[in-house]
Amino acid sequence: MNDCIFCKIINNEIPSEKVFESEEIIAFKDINPQAPVHILVIPKRHIDGADTLEKEDAELAGRLILAVARIAEQFHLGGGYRIVTNIGKDGGQTVRHLHFHLLGGEILKDSF
Repeated sequence: MNDCIFCKIINNEIPSEKVFESEEIIAFKDINPQAPVHILVIPKRHIDGADTLEKEDAELAGRLILAVARIAEQFHLGGGYRIVTNIGKDGGQTVRHLHFHLLGGEILKDSF
């Protein structure tokens, strides 16, 4: 996607503070953190959102969650953390590229 900010980050067109990278996943610090630890975990392949995942994406989706757990361990979030994905405009998704927010580093208040 030419105008996708996350695709530009993946292609190193926009700088980011990467904390994890594999062949198919990248994770970086959010530029507008909502918690002391706020990491975005995304697939390198453009997928619009969780609502557009296909059956053949199941293994990638699992690896994304495993990456979140690995990053949480890296940031010493053993006391707990939150994983969030927003879907569509009404769900608060501002970048139409599948991504998971890893939030932690403090006691998180219920925001629902």
